[in-house]
Amino acid sequence: MIEKERHVLVVFPHPDDEAFGVSGTIASHLKMGTGVTYACLTLGEMGRNLGNPPFATRESLPQIRKKELQAAADAMGLKDLRMMGLRDKTVEFEDDEKMVDMINALIEDVNPSLVITFYPDYCVHPDHEATARAVVRAVSRMDEADRPKLHCVAFANHTADELGEPDILNDVSEVQELKLNTMRAHISQTAWMLEDLEKRLAEKDPDAIQWVSQERFFNYRFDQGYH
Repeated sequence: MIEKERHVLVVFPHPDDEAFGVSGTIASHLKMGTGVTYACLTLGEMGRNLGNPPFATRESLPQIRKKELQAAADAMGLKDLRMMGLRDKTVEFEDDEKMVDMINALIEDVNPSLVITFYPDYCVHPDHEATARAVVRAVSRMDEADRPKLHCVAFANHTADELGEPDILNDVSEVQELKLNTMRAHISQTAWMLEDLEKRLAEKDPDAIQWVSQERFFNYRFDQGYH
């Protein structure tokens, strides 16, 4: 069962990062009446995909992805969407302390009892890693009594070997259609995947059903560093 929170802050670098592993959790919190803030650091303007069949160009992709991000927020019922204005594929080159300051400002503004982001060293993409490090550093430096819970998404190949099984398993089956609609909103990036996923769901594939009805998180282990 998903616990009731005071407020939830979600921080990811790219439009669609929220869709796959977190959108059901976001929608569930919103249905419970909990405020959720989603800070998306970039517009994903360097994304590889241009639609299937292609409908975007390198020039038009930033605005398309901006509209898709807003549509995804609408699909979840999310009102507090913050586009933070960093550039895709350059988050890793941002000054670490400026990144921490940005996260601190968000935390001070919304006072979350739960923060959701990636797990550093287990999230593959350099922008993911830089975002995760900044969030972890910001939360780690808070007084322990004031520190929000930190739930992290991890999907690197070595995750199970080093972190074990996820600590949190959220049943999002009640908002499964909202989750699918969030993925559909990012259609420039998700068309290929959705075609296969929806076929598998229609065929009652148990792995596909589990993938869209459950979301997994790790409690961040503060003794691991990034302070």
